[in-house]
Amino acid sequence: MQLEDVYKLYMNDLYRYLYSLSKDHYVAEDLVQDAFYKAYLTLADYEIRNIKAWLFKVAYHAFIDYQRKNKRSILAPELQQNIEVNSDTPEKKIVDKESFNLLLEDLNQLKEIEKQAVLLCDLHELSYQEAAEVLELNMNTFKSHILRGRKKLMERVKERMYRDD
Repeated sequence: MQLEDVYKLYMNDLYRYLYSLSKDHYVAEDLVQDAFYKAYLTLADYEIRNIKAWLFKVAYHAFIDYQRKNKRSILAPELQQNIEVNSDTPEKKIVDKESFNLLLEDLNQLKEIEKQAVLLCDLHELSYQEAAEVLELNMNTFKSHILRGRKKLMERVKERMYRDD
């Protein structure tokens, strides 16, 4: 597969993943560029079987490196403003956007490793094995984190639903 094809296929997924981590549009764009630059350097020399999982792993490590370099914590994350939604009415778009923003808030309340596990498997549809490799965890540890993360996320969503009623 050519790098251009890989870019067209996975650029949006990587951007959304990195945006959910960094909460910053410009940082996410830079990290996507870093990931594809590393892909450009690596793809010529190696045969990578699962390019999507490998790209997510590279992107995750680029984010970790970015965090180490900047050593700053993000206290109040900006909520995503541009959500691609296939709907007909403006009202549905607003409701979907608000629901997504609430879900992001709930995700940000989880432990970082649980948040990563849920994002990789549920939002970006990586297999458990691929996500465990991205996070450099063994399978049992990964399964524990994703189970706890999903459970806590469901509890938060249910709490909000009861409060809203």
